Formats: sequence, C-alpha cells, structure tokens
Amino acid sequence: MSVSSPARGLPIAVRVNGRDVAVESAPMRRLSEVLREDLGLTGTKVGCDAGDCGACTVRLDGRQVAACLVPIAQADGATIETVEGLASGDGGRSALQAAFLAHGAAQCGICTPGMLMAATDVLAAHPLADEAAIRDGLGGVLCRCTGYRTIIDAVAAARDGQGGAGGGSAAAAPSGSAVATPAGSAVGARVAKVDGLPRVLGTARYGADEAPPGALVVRAVRSPHARASFRIGDLGPLLARHPGLVHVLTAADIPGENSYGIYPTGKDQPALAEGEVRYRGEAVAALVGDAATVAAIDDAELPIRWQPLEVLSSLNEAVAPAAPPLHDAAPGNVLVRGRLARGDADAALAGSAVTAAIEVETSFIEHAYIEPEAGWAQRVGDRLELTVSTQSPYMDRDEVARILGLAPEQVRVIPTACGGGFGGKLDLGVHPLIALAAWHTGRPVRATWTRPESMAASTKRHPARIVASAGANPDGRLTGFRFHGDFDTGAYASFGPTVAARVPVHAMGPYRYDAVLATTRAIHTDNPPSGAFRGFGVPQAAIAHEALVDELAARLGRDPLEFRIENALRAGDATASGQVLHASAGLPACLAALRPHWRRLRAEAAAHNARNGRARRGVGLGAMWYGIGMTALANPSTIEIGVTRDGRVVLFSGAVDIGQGASTVIAQIAADALGLPLDGLELVSGDTDRTADAGKSSASRQTFVSGNAARLAGEDLRRQVLKLGEVGPDAIIGFEPGRLVLLEPDGRRAVIELAELPRVDVTDATAECVIAARGYFDPETVPLDADGQGAPYQTYAFGAQVALVEVDPELGTTKVLRIVAAHDVGRAINPQQVEGQIHGGIAQGLGMALMEAYVPGRTENLHDYLIPTIGDVPEIECILVEDPEPAGPFGAKGVGEPALIPTAPAILAAIHDAVGVRITRLPATPDRVRAALAASGR
Repeated sequence: MSVSSPARGLPIAVRVNGRDVAVESAPMRRLSEVLREDLGLTGTKVGCDAGDCGACTVRLDGRQVAACLVPIAQADGATIETVEGLASGDGGRSALQAAFLAHGAAQCGICTPGMLMAATDVLAAHPLADEAAIRDGLGGVLCRCTGYRTIIDAVAAARDGQGGAGGGSAAAAPSGSAVATPAGSAVGARVAKVDGLPRVLGTARYGADEAPPGALVVRAVRSPHARASFRIGDLGPLLARHPGLVHVLTAADIPGENSYGIYPTGKDQPALAEGEVRYRGEAVAALVGDAATVAAIDDAELPIRWQPLEVLSSLNEAVAPAAPPLHDAAPGNVLVRGRLARGDADAALAGSAVTAAIEVETSFIEHAYIEPEAGWAQRVGDRLELTVSTQSPYMDRDEVARILGLAPEQVRVIPTACGGGFGGKLDLGVHPLIALAAWHTGRPVRATWTRPESMAASTKRHPARIVASAGANPDGRLTGFRFHGDFDTGAYASFGPTVAARVPVHAMGPYRYDAVLATTRAIHTDNPPSGAFRGFGVPQAAIAHEALVDELAARLGRDPLEFRIENALRAGDATASGQVLHASAGLPACLAALRPHWRRLRAEAAAHNARNGRARRGVGLGAMWYGIGMTALANPSTIEIGVTRDGRVVLFSGAVDIGQGASTVIAQIAADALGLPLDGLELVSGDTDRTADAGKSSASRQTFVSGNAARLAGEDLRRQVLKLGEVGPDAIIGFEPGRLVLLEPDGRRAVIELAELPRVDVTDATAECVIAARGYFDPETVPLDADGQGAPYQTYAFGAQVALVEVDPELGTTKVLRIVAAHDVGRAINPQQVEGQIHGGIAQGLGMALMEAYVPGRTENLHDYLIPTIGDVPEIECILVEDPEPAGPFGAKGVGEPALIPTAPAILAAIHDAVGVRITRLPATPDRVRAALAASGR
C-alpha cells in the first residue's frame, strides 16, 4: 500500500498491523498524524499532542510509545501496532477488547484505544502481571471517566484468560451494537454498553475523526489579554499573502445575533468578540483555509490593535465599589443572586447548645475531557449541518440558528461519539465558527481545538468562597444553618444562574434543620466563563456542610456517622424548601450500610497509628443529596419508538450518551416496557433530524427523565401492538421477516402483516414506520418563591462515602487508600453502569480534594494541570442502595453527579482525622497541609 501525504517529503516504509505501507511525508510529521490523516487509522486518538494524555499510545517495534511524540522519520522501517490491529480480521474482538467491554472499562471511550495498546504491551512483557505491574504499564494513559478500577479488572481478566467474564451477557453479544437479554429481563441486568463495541474496537467516530475530503480548516484567533479593547484593520493584505487562506471571519460576518447563552435572558457571549474581550482566550477572529496555511500564519501578522484595560481577576476586585462594570445587565458585576429562607436561622443559631463555623475557598477546576472540542460543518442548500461532539444537540441547534439568523429547523446537529463532557460540552465549542465558515464559503469546514486553547477557552467549575455556620441542641438535633456563597462565574453567564439557584436548595446538606438561611451570588470577573461541571456548585457547598456536621458531632461527643443517621432526611420529612419527601430518601440506609466499614476502617487506622511514628492514617465521612433534573424549571424529554415495515424496532433517542451509559439504560427501560429482548431494539441517537428533543445530558436527568419517556413510549407501543393483534396483555411479541408474531400464554398465535399497515410519522422523516409511539415526560416541580420555597425537583438522590487516607506530616502528602461508597439510586437499571459512574465520580472528587486547580494562563495543558492517574485511585467498594422512586422508570433515579459530591468532604475529613487540621482552601496540596500543620503547632 502506498500513500502520498499532502506534505511531501521523504519516502517512509512501515509495517502497520501486519501490512507493509509506504508513505511520502515531511520527516518531522507526527506518527499520530500520519496514522490518522494518511492511513485513516483514527482509532489512535489525539488528546494533547504533548505526550501527556496517552490517548495516542501505539506499539512501535514491540514497545508502547506516544505516537504524537514520534516523528514519522523515526518510524521508518518499524513495525507499528494500533488498536485496529487487535481484533481478528472478521470484525471480532481480542480477548483484551472483550474484557474491556465485559467489565465496563470503556465509558466515553476516547482513552480506550490508548489503554488497550498500553495493556497489550504490559501483557506481552509480563504475561502474569500483578496489579502493580498493570498500574505501572498503564500509568502513561489518562482516563477522566472510569476511575481506572474497571480497567485494571479488565486487564487482569484478560491475563487470566477470562476476557468475556464479568459483564453478564456481553461476551456473547452479536457484532452489532446491542446485547442479548431475554424479554423482560433487561432492567437490573449487568449488560454491556449498547454502544460499547465500537469504543473497544477503535471504530467509534469522535469529533476530530472524520470530515468530507478537502474540508477547509478553521483556526480561532484568540485574545492574549484578559480584558482589552481592540480594532481589526484591513485584512486584504493578509489574504493576498496567503493564497490558501480562503476567508477571515470577524464579528461583521455574523448574519444573525452575535450572542448566545444557556438561558433566554442570558445571551451575553459573542461568537466572535466585537471591540472588547473579557477573558484571555476569547475568540476575536477565525482563519479559514487549508490546514497548512492556517497553521503557518503567525498571530503577529494579523492587523489587530489591542488596548489592555483594567482586569478584574478575583471576586474581591469584581465587587469592589470602584470596579468597572463588565456587563450593563449585571450591576456591581453580580450576575444573579440565590436565596432560601425558612424560619429564623440567626435565632436558631443563637439558641443552640453548640455551634460551628467555617470558611471555604475552592478553585477553578478544568473538565479535562480527553477529547478536545471538535467537529465539522457543511452547508446543504439553505440548511446547515453540524457533526460535533456535544451534550446538547437541540440547544446547539437553536443557538447556532440564532447566530446564523436561521430558523432552528434549518440547522441539523449530528452528535459524534463524545469523548467526555461532564458539563463542559453543554456550552458551544467549535460550533459557531465552523457554522459561520461553512455558511460563508459553501464548503465543508472542520475544526479541532488544541489542548491549550481548549483549556484556555472552555468553561470551568465555579470557584467558590463560602462562609457557613450551623448549630445543634444537647440531644444532637440540628437547629440552625446559615450559608453564603460567592461563585466566580467568569466573563459570561453560562450556567451561573443554575449554580446560584441550585446551591441554596442543597447548601445545608441532606439533614433536617429547624431554620435555614442560604444565599448565593454569581459574580462576573475577567476569568474564563464558569459553566456546568458535575454538580452545579453542590460539590463546593458540600465541603462546608459536611465539615460543619463533623465539628458539631465532635463538640457533642457524638460519632459522626450516628449523628448523621439521627439527623438525616427521611421519607415524610420536609426539606428546607418546604417540599415533603413522600418517598425514596435512602440516606439512612446508605449510612447504615457504611456502618461496619466505618468501624472497621477506624479501628485499622488507629492500630496503624499506634505502631507507626510518621505516616498517619485517618478515616472520614461525607454525605450528600442532589435534586434530579433542572431546578424548578421545565426539562422535558420526548422519546419515540417505531416498528418499520421490514420488521425492525427502532428506538429514536435524542439523549446523548457522553460515556455515562444513557443509551444503554434507556434501551433497557424501553425493551422491558415493550416486552422485547434488548437486542431486539435498533438505536438512533441524538440527530436532531431523526430524534425528538430529549433535553440536555446534564443534571443527572437522563435516566429519570428520558428513562420515563422511554418507558411511556414502550408501554404505548406495546398497547398498540397487542390491540392490532387482538391479544391479551400477557402475549409475547416476536418477529418474522415483515411481520409481528404474537403468542398468547395458551398457545394462540396472531400475526400482524406489516406491509399491510399505512406509514405513520415520526421525527425521522426517512423512517418507514408503520407503528410508532411517543413518550413524553417532564418532572413535576413547583417554582421557588423569593425565599426559595417550593418543590424544585421531583426526586432526590442520596449517598455517603467513607474514605481512608494516609498523610505524611513531614511532606504534607495525602494518599487515599480506600473508599467505600453507598448510594441510593432508586433502582439500578444497569448495576455495572451505576458502579462505573460512582468510580468515575470518586476519581474526580479525589482530584478536586487533592490536586486540581486551574490557573488561567498557567495550567493550560495536561502536564501542569494535574488530574488523577491510575496510580492515584484507591480501592473502591460500591454499595447500591435501592430505595425505589415511585415516579422513576422501574423505580430509578440518577447517580452521575451524586457520585462525586461526597468524595472531597470524606477525604478532607479523613485528613483532619489523621493529623488534626482541617483544610478549607482546596485543593489540599502538600504545601497547604504543611502550612496548616505549622499554623496549628503540630
């Protein structure tokens, strides 16, 4: 095979996956680029181009390397193995790939090819590798989703010749997307992800993996200043100097509104800044042309004149009396305020036997999804199509239509596989620029942000500054709680209103208080916009409320776990919002399930400390609650199911799977509601032309909200089919080519000839459906009044975690040794996926507690910004508490965000237990632990 690269140069001969390949390439091109762009082997992913993430790991002459760091000339004459070479030639999978699928070791899947290649290297070198060797061998590959434990388990299973074990029926699944389960048995089964096989084979298509041949490339021109005015001069000379430069986009090229945002009243962010920038990394222009040309243009060539302005980089600066206003609609730079008041909190605190107070400060946290923002767009007549990595295709559609001045129906969004989101891919990324470029040029256009620009320009977790106090009576009953939190929402609104509204509801934690006052402010600064990130401010608030509960328990001489059980919200209790929890409030059960682990780990820590003079161990506890869905807002979902004329059952789901398993659990729910085996469903996901709006993949809502819509659709379709066949409710639905076959319990058989039925409409106009059903579900809520009273969510998730840590007082280092997590999920639709979310949430909570701190302009890569590696994540034990939610699909709630919330509080409590100091400025880095010890005289 011979390939000519656009960048002609030296002839290079390599052997790739058993085939001899000749390429002609510039010698210093990256091996990853040649594999992907020249050879079409896009299973090798690129997350950083700096050797930090390991997503591009391949084997070169029998050893693992980061392909982004290998010049192609260095590979001349070498043998290269990529993920595409692992599977057998008939499209099957290797034992290692089967193990990853069976053990749930691939969630979003973007790191999976690199993990598989590193694991292949480990097992080739060490066929009997123990866990330490597996960790060492996989240490160069980062995963942001799984928490690594299932990856270790999968590699160990493959080592032991048990590649398909551990995942229910996954090993026996057909080569298509779905897995086999008998009718009526999908809910509760540990089935593999219905979209998992492409992820382990390396064939899943992410935002940067495809575009039409000859697509132009867009490169954003970004501000080097955190705040400045600017003027763009004559672009003619630049275009004349670079024939490959087709267009330079500026704000003047925007035919619609140069503003977008999450809320109808919060459209404050420009697609391209116009005259003024408000944060470093904001886009002011975009170069459109061939890849080589746009890459070669130096920003110094651009006719942009900058005038730096006063920068508001902190909350204090932003709310100072003399601070310049960043937005006319935000007086005093306060975007929005939140409030909850119930009873007289000050009087309750004054009358308490014991009180505790705390001040907490948290940092920006980067999503650090391994897939940077990417996608492509093309104009199709008077319509625009975007193929992008996203969490919210319908919101993307509407915002892009607004920018282009089109009707929403003129924009189609086709989601690719999403290589991690966690909230960060709710806001627009590449969308506006590729849409504008495709619209103006009439040619296909693609873009992929580099890792530094992704980290500079994307949204972050809100930094918080919290002051809180709480009280209790001598009998251990909680009395009053007071809370105020300021949240740095950065340059633009994004999800600032969501954080400001959600935090007061949750600020006191999952406990009964006599009186509560909780207030918040979302404040504009000249920092990157803060947006959605797994919890919408609740993880920050939990740091404060859990530390206060521990302090109160200590002052009363009470066991922290038993103190929590006594004060935990239960069914029948009213929350601080005045909402009565009629059912499914499983925190007492979660804490009771942790009781033996709590006692054992504390005894083990005490024994260790008694015999060890330096490293100190401690055990901490964190509890949480979380409202499922949007706060007191409509957030409906619509799911459709249709039977086609040729006898296929198609699940049309607009719920985007970002790795959390939404496609799988929705399919399981639909299958059982309809009465079909899971592999009897064909999935169409996300495409706005083919699916109805299922809402955003955020707020832990998809299992509860879209799951309910899928259940309703399945039940309706089943009723229609049984009515057409004139059979009873217990009939079994089966298929033969072009017909439905219904079998009654008494053996009577009815046949529905599908060819004889008229076509019915579904959102997908291309579908030949003859029977169809639509399920619609919107959670029941009551709007909050000025004091935060109402019913903001229909249901709440609860959970608690125990952490065992070891602290070295001399170095200040903290090592998390074990976490036991008990979560009330209502009903575990897929226990494997639930446990995977808990593992991943714990890993992110660990990062929040100990290492993650984004600093604008300084930590814009995955080398300086630290996320947990495979060596940082401890042993994790999951306890699934199933307190069924009557309003949930088969009793289910959600767990994506709840899994993260109690982790940092538990770790910080364990540090306090180990060395006697409470870290209140996060993360608890070694220098901060050492400083706290020094300040305490320890």
